Amino acid sequence: MLSRTMRNLHQLIGLSGALLLASCGSDPNSPGIEYMPDMYRSPAVEAYVDFGQDPYYFEDSLVLAQRNTQSARLPVAGTIPFSANPDKAQFNFPYPYPATVEGYEAAGLNLRSPIPMTQENVDKGKVTYEKFCLHCHGTTGKGDGPVVNNGKYPQPPAYDGSQLGTLPEGKMFHSLTFGKNIAMGSHAGQLSKEERWMVIQYVKYLQAGGKMPGEMPATVAADSTQATAAAPATK
Repeated sequence: MLSRTMRNLHQLIGLSGALLLASCGSDPNSPGIEYMPDMYRSPAVEAYVDFGQDPYYFEDSLVLAQRNTQSARLPVAGTIPFSANPDKAQFNFPYPYPATVEGYEAAGLNLRSPIPMTQENVDKGKVTYEKFCLHCHGTTGKGDGPVVNNGKYPQPPAYDGSQLGTLPEGKMFHSLTFGKNIAMGSHAGQLSKEERWMVIQYVKYLQAGGKMPGEMPATVAADSTQATAAAPATK
């Protein structure tokens, strides 16, 4: 009976040793065979990494496994992702006009607002206008904001005056993007393209004397050198 017990004990020890050795591997960083690891060691997948070209591993099987590992995918060659929402994609396109006199004039001739002139958009533009523009241009766009009234800066022209009354919306957007003259800096860092167009809708509302205007006249305001080789583009 004792010899049988010892034999069973030796077999148990041998089996335990075999299981212990089987749970080990040549990779010092491998945890071996784990019972219910509960995802304590989840695979770390780096975004935008081609795992098939990992320079530290060369085995074909591992390369294949890495190629099948899900990760963020790069855009198709030659394409630029603008937006998942087609209605918002137009606000993410690169601005095509440079910060030059020629770019300013070209924007006035060719650039048109991508959002409709509605009371809702005018109201949204008013909210943004009162936060970013009122301090210089005034409540009604007369150029009598508190910054001007304190005597610190020159008075900007009134929106409904002879200089800016017919200013095209493309020039407004260009000025908001790059700034205008010395006093007005760029607002591209504070306002998105959509917000800039909303502000312009409200400025057009002020240009029309606080009324909803129709189509803006094609006349270009003579506030700078005129462009000579450009034609208005259709919407």
